[in-house]
Amino acid sequence: MDLSDLSDVQWTIILVGVALVIAVCVTVVVLQKRRTARLRAQFGASEYDRALREGGGRRSVEAKLEERADRVEAFHVHPLAAEDHDRFIAAWDRVQAHFVDGPASAVAEADQLLRDVMTVRGYPVTDFEQRAADISVDHPQVTVNYRSAHGIALRQMKGQATTEELRQAMIHYRTLFEELVAEPVLLGSKRSH
Repeated sequence: MDLSDLSDVQWTIILVGVALVIAVCVTVVVLQKRRTARLRAQFGASEYDRALREGGGRRSVEAKLEERADRVEAFHVHPLAAEDHDRFIAAWDRVQAHFVDGPASAVAEADQLLRDVMTVRGYPVTDFEQRAADISVDHPQVTVNYRSAHGIALRQMKGQATTEELRQAMIHYRTLFEELVAEPVLLGSKRSH
């Protein structure tokens, strides 16, 4: 077929078709970049990059992050009741004071206290990786610290963590603890769902 044999109408149809294909491709790229930017902002750069390093292509990882957000949205996470807030603040003060005499056990207590706060707030506290993934949806900036603190706690269980590492774990735990208890407190004993 000779291209010079095409009519003006046929050329117009071809050009419109090519323009539509280009427009669709540009739209797909723009939407993908927006999705990536939204998820990177929601989960924080470190958690987003960590998910990418763990495997799968960008689309697969982003689909998993969106599933994670949907999963957490279904939990009905809620603020602490005033009495729970006060109880947890007092418990944290005791854990911090205990650090001076028993850093290893204080780190273990801090880890348990965070699980308790998460449970009362409405997060399921299954295995650590799921717990960290769930927390990353609402608290992306401190998730990397939470993972680091937990890693130190695991090394301590094997007798491999230094006192300085234990101190750092407590700082990391405190950062997440403060975020979890700092959110608005419910008055009275009823929780909203």
